Amino acid sequence: MNPKKQVVAATMKDVAERANVSTATVSRALMNPEKVSQATRNKVEQAAIDVGYLPGSLNRNLKRNESRTILVIVPDICDPFFSEIIRGIEITAADQGYLVLIGDCAHQNQQEKTFIDLIITKQIDGMLLLGSRLPFDASKEEQRNLPPMVMANEFAPELELPTVHIDNLTAAFNAVNYLHELGHDQIACIAGPEEMPLCHYRLQGYVQALRRSGMQVDPHYIARGDFTFNAGAQALDQLLNLPNPPTAIFCHSDVMALGALSQAKRRGYRVPEDLSIVGFDNIALAEFCDPPLTTISQPRFEIGREAMLLLLDQLQGQVVSSGSRLLDCELKVRGSTRARKAAK
Repeated sequence: MNPKKQVVAATMKDVAERANVSTATVSRALMNPEKVSQATRNKVEQAAIDVGYLPGSLNRNLKRNESRTILVIVPDICDPFFSEIIRGIEITAADQGYLVLIGDCAHQNQQEKTFIDLIITKQIDGMLLLGSRLPFDASKEEQRNLPPMVMANEFAPELELPTVHIDNLTAAFNAVNYLHELGHDQIACIAGPEEMPLCHYRLQGYVQALRRSGMQVDPHYIARGDFTFNAGAQALDQLLNLPNPPTAIFCHSDVMALGALSQAKRRGYRVPEDLSIVGFDNIALAEFCDPPLTTISQPRFEIGREAMLLLLDQLQGQVVSSGSRLLDCELKVRGSTRARKAAK
């Protein structure tokens, strides 16, 4: 019978030999990276991954090889949409004894090194992505060496990750179709950034609803924004300055819808008498603005909870297939929409 092979932790010397540098260089590259060149740092970091090196200060969970810590990558921590998703993640993680770290990608260039260091030094067991991209460049091959990952809210099939989200196309279609049923035939769209997959699907839903109702898709009726209040206000100005302004607007987020609502009032428009506005997300503010906002209600807490449960399954050694887990959403009709006024 073969004796059980003892697992020996990799040392700094192993990293140095692998990278063909001195142990002093390894120490500097990992602890004070600004003191070495980018090329040296890359070589040492790759060597550390290859040999499975774990710095001494992180040996606390070596036998179990876990940190009990999850990294959540958020596209913009200032966007109120993400708060309930994070709460769903946090409560589910805490229930299983995991700590949650939040990484904000709004200032991605400064954070990229921090995220890579957390992975290399094995300070995190898994990652939850709330956007559609990794917070650093990684090839398909390199992605296999990363900790387990789950995507929530967005959908990026090329990453081949387990994903929890809603059917954005159908939700947008239903919102725009509701405006058509109210008698509106001049329906504009304040869309989010073109590079975001969910914005692509929401725009497709808008376009399909117009076509299904026999309406023309006017490119001038599509304004772009970056999911901020100010972007919604600016897009509203752009649309209302058209020779034939819309009577209803579908927005890709509540934040932009609230910006548009505020700007419409400033310009003397009455909502919903002169202009109907529909948002997307059902953030807390949507219920308490004046008038309360008609919007697509996303199950944000459940999205966070389900995503965290999928990640926990992976961390416990279960095989979790990639692809979508769709959750239901619904149109919440409130005071920002009404039937179109008959022409005099």
